[in-house]
This record gives sequence, structure tokens and C-alpha cells, in this order.
Amino acid sequence: MEARKAKHGWIYTLVFSLVSVAWLYPVFLVLINSFKKKAYISKFPFRLPTTEKMFVGIENYVNGIEKTDLIHAFGYSLFITVFSVAVIILFCSMTAWYITRVKSFITSTIYYLCLFSMIVPFQMVMFTLSKIANMLRLGNPVGIILVYLGFGAGLAVFMFCGFCKSIPLEIEEAAMIDGCNPLQIFFRVVLPVMKPTCITVTILQTMWIWNDYLLPSLVLDQRRYRTIPMAVQYLKGGYGSVDMGAMMGVLVLAIVPIILFYIAMQKYIIEGVIAGAVKG
Repeated sequence: MEARKAKHGWIYTLVFSLVSVAWLYPVFLVLINSFKKKAYISKFPFRLPTTEKMFVGIENYVNGIEKTDLIHAFGYSLFITVFSVAVIILFCSMTAWYITRVKSFITSTIYYLCLFSMIVPFQMVMFTLSKIANMLRLGNPVGIILVYLGFGAGLAVFMFCGFCKSIPLEIEEAAMIDGCNPLQIFFRVVLPVMKPTCITVTILQTMWIWNDYLLPSLVLDQRRYRTIPMAVQYLKGGYGSVDMGAMMGVLVLAIVPIILFYIAMQKYIIEGVIAGAVKG
């Protein structure tokens, strides 16, 4: 039995190692091509920039930053991501706590509406969303935070509800006896206990919002505000021409922050998912 488990473990390790290489290989291609001249990126995309003719150093990065105004785009992406995630964590955790503690038709309806929002394809609401966002003047970095709250609430409420069901009610009753009002109970007792799920939701929502292109392009005023994914698209010239060197350099700069963030936080993902996987 032990020998069979060891054999299967070796097979699983080999399979998942190959899968990991397959996933990382495109990132590796972007990285090596970011140091090549434009002509050689299309001609020899799989070669390392080992010759002086192919290697251009950080020239692609400098051109990409200048052409896309990456500094401002980075600022907009950072602002939108940080505050959108903060708003999602705050309001969705409070909503989930209320849903699990107050059993009524209204709370059940809210919960199932959040689940329904996870099922509806985004393409079905694209036109309506852009129209309403324009009417409410949400085409700015502050307004789009409300849009992200609406689209991120489904998954966040679902995960927080699963975790809230595992929190003993006696803890909240003890805090109430000590004189805490509902807000004090939530912020002093419930929210600190939710930390694993908060971290998991933060990671998932950050990766989605940072890399999102479609929603900002529909909502934001593109003449004034551009996130990093939107800025990359502006490297395309007329008649389909693309500055591939600058684009590769900008793509590397765009994915490095989110990769570092994920590596630093990924150990909390499993902990948070397990904590929220509670039978209600």
C-alpha cells in the first residue's frame, strides 16, 4: 500500500510539474522577447536574445513606458484596485454576517441574488452597464469602484456566508452582554475572526481587478483615465501595426506586481477556502 502511494505520488508530481511548465512558458516567452529588437520578436520568437543584433537591453521598457504613459496608468490601476477591494471586503463581509444571522425572506432573497449574479454572463449586461454608468457619471476612478463592488459582491458574499456559519453565536452574545452594539460586535469580534476569508477574497479580487480590461474600457472615460491593460492596447498603431518590443516590455512590468503579490499571499488561499467550506 505504501509503495503504491509513493508511486502515485511520483506520477502526480511529474504531471503537475509538466502542467506548471506549460503555464509558465508563455510568461517566459514574454520575458525573453522583451529584450529583443522588434524585427527579431516576430522572426525568432522562441530564441534567447544571445546575439548583439537581437539584444536591446531595457530599450523596449523605456519606449513602452513613454508611449503608454505607464506611470499614470499604474497609479490609476493601483488606486482602483486597492479601494475596490477594500470596499468589497467591508460591505460584503457585513452583508454576509447580516444574511447568516437574520433569517428572513429579504436576507434569503439578497443571498440568492448574489449567487445569481455569479451565473449571469457579463456580455448580457455590457450595454446596460455602460449606459447606466454614463447616466450616473461613473466614468472615473471613483465611480468604477461602485461598479466593481456590484460585480465582485457575488463571490465575496458567498465565501463570507460560508465562513460566518462557522462562527459560534455564543461569542457574539458574550460581546452583546458586555455592552457592544452591532457595529462593535462586527468590527471587534466578527471581522477579526474572518481574517482567513478576507485574505482569500482580497487575493482573488485583486488579481481580477488589476488584470481587467473589459470593464474599465466600458465604464472609464478613455481620454482621461487609462488602467494598465487599457494602456497596453494603445501600443497598436494604424492598419494593425504593433510595437511588439514596447508591448512585451510593458506586459512584463504589468504582470510583475501581481505575481509578487500572489507569491506573497498564496499560502493563505487554501486556508481561507477551507475555512469557508462549511456545511450550513
